[in-house]
Amino acid sequence: MQTNFSQTQLSDPNIADANNILRSCVHCGFCNATCPTYALLGDELDGPRGRIYLIKDMLEQERAASKTDVHHIDRCLSCMSCMTTCPSGVNYKHLLDYGRRHIEQTYSRKFIDQALRTFLGFVLPKSKIFKYMKYAAILVRPVAPFLPKRLRKSIFLVLNSRGQGKVVTPGLYKAKGDRKYRVILLTGCVQDSLDPAINQSTIRILNRHGCEVVVHPEGGCCGSVNQNLGQQKKAVSLMKANVALWADVDKASSLDGIIVNASGCGSILKDYKFLLQDDPQVSKMAARFSDLACDITEFLSRIGLDNGLAPGNLKVAYQSPCSMQHGQKIDREPIGLLSACGFDVVEPNDGHLCCGSAGTYNILQSEIADSLKEQKIKALSELSPDIVASGNIGCIMQLGQTGCNEMAYPIIHTVELLDWATGGPVPKALDGLKSRLS
Repeated sequence: MQTNFSQTQLSDPNIADANNILRSCVHCGFCNATCPTYALLGDELDGPRGRIYLIKDMLEQERAASKTDVHHIDRCLSCMSCMTTCPSGVNYKHLLDYGRRHIEQTYSRKFIDQALRTFLGFVLPKSKIFKYMKYAAILVRPVAPFLPKRLRKSIFLVLNSRGQGKVVTPGLYKAKGDRKYRVILLTGCVQDSLDPAINQSTIRILNRHGCEVVVHPEGGCCGSVNQNLGQQKKAVSLMKANVALWADVDKASSLDGIIVNASGCGSILKDYKFLLQDDPQVSKMAARFSDLACDITEFLSRIGLDNGLAPGNLKVAYQSPCSMQHGQKIDREPIGLLSACGFDVVEPNDGHLCCGSAGTYNILQSEIADSLKEQKIKALSELSPDIVASGNIGCIMQLGQTGCNEMAYPIIHTVELLDWATGGPVPKALDGLKSRLS
């Protein structure tokens, strides 16, 4: 793609990077073929190629974002299916970040839109605040049907949480037997409040496989929510805080991994190396921690699972999160682990397409998200599974929502099944299958 940035513009490292990304695009349009919003809406500007042109024009002309720019770029899921498809290696993810940052800096949104985005960017990264949101949602529930749709969607998502059980207490969780590995667990901002069992299962299975697990008392958000909202300054501050905390832990005793069980977090953690490269104070450690970051299934595949066999010969439909298969290029590891544990693993048609969760997308773009959810539930239901497994809390909450399009099968995090198969307790989500498990 031909670009026309001036030398003055190119002196900005971000513009120079955007220029290189744009010039790698050959307009082929393969990206549109696997883009969920293009497939659903059929508008060129709702596909990656169209959005690339919009971002190029904003940055090249140094103009404020227009209503059209915002409308179509906001409708991008950040699923990165296009990056998996692209034959030219266009880094759409970074280009999209530049575009969203430019929109945040130059566009004045309607009050209600800006208020909601600011609210989400403030509350979601703060687990201590978010845990009280369920109580607020309960109080507001009687009037929820009369509230704006996006606010109503936020309330129902919170009310649909699986908050049974105790959240993970910060501390040191020692390995069973000899310590072979020392890792930090990123517990996630909202995950521990929405579904505490995921972190509990992660710690148990790691401990049984010789891992000492550190849960830092001051561990914070990875920065993904703010990054995807275009709130770059806040995102970077969260990333730097994490790097500083992990550096202290790493210095005390060298780490073998930073374990993530929410694939959206894992995707951005592995990008710290790039996102913090221009800060000499943290760039070196950020690069180390990007290299150490790994999804729980990625780590377990690396170290090997102890022999385990789940009873019941259960059929598991595996729903691969976009941030896992496209963002981290992790595809076969979860399936391999589940199969090794005796599960009959099946995959849906069009498994590369997003379920519509995409961080805050199912709140900010609820109509598109609902359509994608219906498509995903239909594809999974056609498999007639006993269980649906996924590796991301966002997908689990999106597909597990109650309502008229509710999925008929329990959905559970992959690590809960692996934990159970290798000696952990039966996941609570499988209560309805107890007759098969006895």
